[in-house]
Amino acid sequence: MRNAILLHGLPSEQEYYNPDYPSASNSHWFPWLQKELLINEIKADTPEVVRPFEMEWNSWVQEVERFPLLPDTTLVGHSMGGGFWVRYMSERPDLYVDKLVLVAPWLNIDHEYDSNFFDFEVDTALINRTKDMIIFYSDDDNSSIQDTIVFLRQKFPKATFKEFQGYGHFTQRSLPDNRFQELLDVIL
Repeated sequence: MRNAILLHGLPSEQEYYNPDYPSASNSHWFPWLQKELLINEIKADTPEVVRPFEMEWNSWVQEVERFPLLPDTTLVGHSMGGGFWVRYMSERPDLYVDKLVLVAPWLNIDHEYDSNFFDFEVDTALINRTKDMIIFYSDDDNSSIQDTIVFLRQKFPKATFKEFQGYGHFTQRSLPDNRFQELLDVIL
């Protein structure tokens, strides 16, 4: 059975502790996508990193490694979750997956945060360890995401880049609803 791992981004500490906000793995389009994948016979897991705002690399690794990473796995990462998958795949040259899908990926290229989370060398050959690498971005996302897209285009010119108009950071604030049909379509 195919599986997918859907990895959230970086909530603020305030959002993380606010009981009125859903957890990072249960916000935006994650619950909808997980359900749609299950309906389509794809086991979908949504890891929840504890205190993700601390940007502690080993916490993220420990959480995702609870799930099977196999040649028929699809990895999906939103924002920092997308950046995480780039580093994770870069540091594991023996890991092969079916698809790598990055949604508004963020790599802290402009050093917005003082963190070593993204201190690594990008392995440009990681694209050869997946059948498809798809990168979603919006024309109106913030500059740090736009900088990451430029960087990824240079590193992975053979990846599929899908530009959207007016989708912002692909969150509840910028999408018409919590559905993300385009993402589901590329996974299926």
